Amino acid sequence: MTAQVLSPLISSKFKFWSFISMVLLVFVHGYNMHERYLQPWTIPGEGWSLTGFIEYFLANGIFRFRIPMLFIISGFLFAMHDDRPYKTRAGKRFRSLFVPYLIWSALGLAYTYGLEIFPWGRELVGGSHVVQISDTRMLVHDYKWYELLGRWLFLPVPYQLWFIRVLFIYNLAYPAIRWCVLNNTGRWFFFGFALLLWLMTLNLIVIEGEGLLFFSLGVWIRKSGFNIEKPSRWLKPAIWGILFISFAAIKTLLALTAASCLGQALFPILTLLHKIMVMSGLIACWFGLDPLVRWCMNKPWFVWLSAFSFIIYAMHAPLVAYCIDPMFRLLAPLTVPGLAAYLLLPSMLIAFCIGSGLLIRTLLPKVYSVLTGGRGM
Repeated sequence: MTAQVLSPLISSKFKFWSFISMVLLVFVHGYNMHERYLQPWTIPGEGWSLTGFIEYFLANGIFRFRIPMLFIISGFLFAMHDDRPYKTRAGKRFRSLFVPYLIWSALGLAYTYGLEIFPWGRELVGGSHVVQISDTRMLVHDYKWYELLGRWLFLPVPYQLWFIRVLFIYNLAYPAIRWCVLNNTGRWFFFGFALLLWLMTLNLIVIEGEGLLFFSLGVWIRKSGFNIEKPSRWLKPAIWGILFISFAAIKTLLALTAASCLGQALFPILTLLHKIMVMSGLIACWFGLDPLVRWCMNKPWFVWLSAFSFIIYAMHAPLVAYCIDPMFRLLAPLTVPGLAAYLLLPSMLIAFCIGSGLLIRTLLPKVYSVLTGGRGM
């Protein structure tokens, strides 16, 4: 590969996984068991059931490699263009990341505030706990002005926007990250520090362990010339795929059944299993699913759908959180309402986001361009 050109296969894989990661994100956020805020150590809070196993196995198991995948792709692509002035690239990222971040964060606040005007809307927002500050302050209407400002700038109601905020910060810090990655003496210390942050699942406003490790890894892969087209003998996807599925299944079984006997010891065990599972999934999916990538990227309908990656990402939440309980109640007569709601609601929201994006792009193309940072035009 030259400094600015990707091979057709790698280019297709970047587009494919960017789109698939956004689709999987909706299904992760559509998780509807008792404890809905998913961390590596989350325990469902419900007894054993096949529905619970399937949901947890997917949402807090095999779908969790997607964010590290996106950070690696982002780091790799940003490192491709060192021939361009850093100031120019930073300005472009301001328009393509930070401006959409502010807009969608404001839209999420405004939408939620408007929803709370209606009694049924207040019930949806309060029941989701998305904007809750305390046991008595469950709504945006309860916020003081500085809390509204903080929500807008740092903790958006569309909670998925944390990825854009962190990615923008790492883009700004790219010269320092590149120096650390390429410095022979400091590289091991830097990656050791980033790995420790990731293992600890440390999430701060400006430093996020998962993002730092994998964005930097993407930079290193590009700068080192590491072969990402063909796996080495240590990266055979079949072996890593077995580990990926096995660790996801073991983690799910433990989360559903072992809380009573392992107690607090379960949390570090689940975290370690989660980290191994994520790394295994990255390797297995990147190197092992090339036939699927080629098939999908040769289909015009799939390529057309993939242009709506960003609008799916930006629009689906907090709407998905507000709709989980109503969907669950609607499907209550079914044998497995939880599983039906889990499969149906994200699918409906993905279709809604694509339809809305198509409408905006057709009628107001300039607005769509601003909303998406110029993506999908």
